[in-house]
Amino acid sequence: MNPETVLTDREELILRAVVETFITTAEAVGSRSVVKRFGLNLSPATVRNVMADLEEAGYLQQLHTSSGRIPTDKGYRYYVDYLMRVQELSEAERQRIDAELSAMMRDAENVMRHTSHLLALVTQHTGIVEAPDDSHAEIRRIEVVPITNQRMAVLVADSYGNVRTMLVALGDAVPPPVAPKLNSFLNEQLSHGVTFDQLVASIQSRVRTLLDEERILAETAANLLGLMPMHRASQVFLDGASQLFEQPEFHDVAKAREVFNFLEERQGLLNAVRQRLMRDGAPRFTTIIGGEAEVEGIDEISVVASPYRVGDQTVGVLGVLGPRRMPYGRLTSVVDYTASSLSRLLTRLSC
Repeated sequence: MNPETVLTDREELILRAVVETFITTAEAVGSRSVVKRFGLNLSPATVRNVMADLEEAGYLQQLHTSSGRIPTDKGYRYYVDYLMRVQELSEAERQRIDAELSAMMRDAENVMRHTSHLLALVTQHTGIVEAPDDSHAEIRRIEVVPITNQRMAVLVADSYGNVRTMLVALGDAVPPPVAPKLNSFLNEQLSHGVTFDQLVASIQSRVRTLLDEERILAETAANLLGLMPMHRASQVFLDGASQLFEQPEFHDVAKAREVFNFLEERQGLLNAVRQRLMRDGAPRFTTIIGGEAEVEGIDEISVVASPYRVGDQTVGVLGVLGPRRMPYGRLTSVVDYTASSLSRLLTRLSC
């Protein structure tokens, strides 16, 4: 992103000082506190003049005539893109994330839920994780269990470790002895790594090549699978929302209510994150600051998010959200590493 205005070294120094002081204190920043906190070889009057210039350019704002300054969305954006120092995680922190995720790797849904909790725990902000799109999961096993001649229970295990049970009502009766043959036929189709998206088409493509009993089995299987809801509704796991409302920005009841309503509609946040990732060319991580997302209820919130993958395929996003006054350098490293760790573990699970 190219800045609208190229700031001087001194302006960048003062802007970074104001942003980092405000992140720490949640109080408007004055010129004297900047000089003292950062040991600058500048007079408070000089710093005050620079802060006034930054305010005029839209990077800072003054809530009251006699108060100090706080960053605007534009100021935070410049800071994140050009001034922020990403804080590297310690080896102990990396090992903790890896160990926590590895311990929960029984199935994808379980690890997604725990990942949102882990992000909230490590960052003291709100963790959010999108469950992977199971349309790309390979089916490992299908079991068809007859309930009646026209009703079947179907168990599907996929490469993400998920197991689903569905009840399917068929129009034509299927005699109980056919079920074992149907199981054998279906599982033979899965030997080449067939995904949910490919399964019905894979079986239908074979119908024309089969004869007699196998052809009837293929037609029955295609009919059965065609009646199954192969894709589950998207799941989003969110943990640590209470930590968001402990921040001073949200002690105002009206602001807190607006944010709470926004969190109830999590899909809007994920859509905003995906759009940002696509716009930025699918980077390792992205940041949305306040009103940049143009989503109602998010003006006072920032999000640091990363995509995670299974193999080379992006299957979901995870991130941390909090007030605009959040430690971006720290959260970026946590989110980026957690996404990388989750990607490695899910790829191993799917093999």
